[in-house]
Amino acid sequence: MDNISQAISVIAQSADTLFILLGAIMVLAMHAGFAFLEVGTVRHKNQVNALVKIIADFGFSAIAYFVIGYQIAYGSHFFVNAETLAENNGYDLVKFFFLLTFAAAIPAIVSGGIAERGQFKPFLLASALLVAFVYPFFEGVIWNGNFGFQAWLEASFGYGFHDFAGSVVVHGMGGWLALVAIYLLGARRGRKPGIAFAPSNIPFLALGAWVLTVGWFGFNVMSAQTLDGISGLVAVNSLAAMVGGTVIALFVGKNDPGFIHNGPLAGLVAVCAGSDLFHPIGAFVVGGVAGALFVWVFTYLQRSPKIDDVLGVWPLHGLCGVWGGIAAGIFGLPALGGLGGVSLTAQVIGTVAGVAVALMGGMVVYGVIAKLMPLRLDEEQEYLGADVSIHRIGATSMDK
Repeated sequence: MDNISQAISVIAQSADTLFILLGAIMVLAMHAGFAFLEVGTVRHKNQVNALVKIIADFGFSAIAYFVIGYQIAYGSHFFVNAETLAENNGYDLVKFFFLLTFAAAIPAIVSGGIAERGQFKPFLLASALLVAFVYPFFEGVIWNGNFGFQAWLEASFGYGFHDFAGSVVVHGMGGWLALVAIYLLGARRGRKPGIAFAPSNIPFLALGAWVLTVGWFGFNVMSAQTLDGISGLVAVNSLAAMVGGTVIALFVGKNDPGFIHNGPLAGLVAVCAGSDLFHPIGAFVVGGVAGALFVWVFTYLQRSPKIDDVLGVWPLHGLCGVWGGIAAGIFGLPALGGLGGVSLTAQVIGTVAGVAVALMGGMVVYGVIAKLMPLRLDEEQEYLGADVSIHRIGATSMDK
């Protein structure tokens, strides 16, 4: 009997390791989606820079999270021998890999907002600092119970802040951090309020959106982190929110392909927090509201002389992330078909806390770096484009 129990335990542990590894691979693939969404949106002279930023940011994020960030969030590290790391089929290592792909989404989100005028090396440094300190601080507070914030919410309001897959912890943080950088950089030269630069490549933009959409099911479903926690409800709620965001963005955005392909992303951002609680109809509504929110706010920002958010990452991740955090406290209630176990007050407080940490952390990181080196390309570099100015090559052989 002991041998049978041991064999079952080994199989279960192996299955959990494979489960979360597949999730990590799917979310890693999402970074290709970030890259091509940005490539298709920016002007042709900045396409190479978009590709390079995403993969370079991931590399720096991996180092920062391995050495510092994961310890801050979860109080554990990997500076032990390989024999120890290999225990339990290396589950702890693969869990780190999975959570790293979440952490690395922060600079990938920021990248889309600062496109076409941000310097390369200063923002690589900023990415490392954000993933080492700012993001894991809030990650640990919400997902590991650090500093007693969740315990206080539970004691005060009956439940802690619920963010199953990171509407606020990941997307909200990324979007509000991006807003700080966008504000400090200012608008692109030659941009006139109300007249947007056209996307360079709609097929690449669409490809990026599709890669992100497919990978998101790893982002949400595999957030259970163990096979016994897998839920078809999470999968179908993600699907419903994606559809809601797509359909509403299509109508509100008047058939604009950029809005149509960002609509599902807005819905998926918003559903992350409560994807394990909602009824699919509620998830559809949450996604639909997010799709409309993105279109309206991005359209409004096109008239702003200061907030030049190239990909609309603040409305997409920042505002839709905030909506998702709050929506979990509304559509997660049994009265609206949800599973319950959530407090609207706790959701509002937790969401506001995430925004505050992002804004303060962003001001510190970007503010300090700005004192040491320029954050923005100079006028000639921006005119020539980041591809030639930074990487000395264009996206295609026709580029001079």
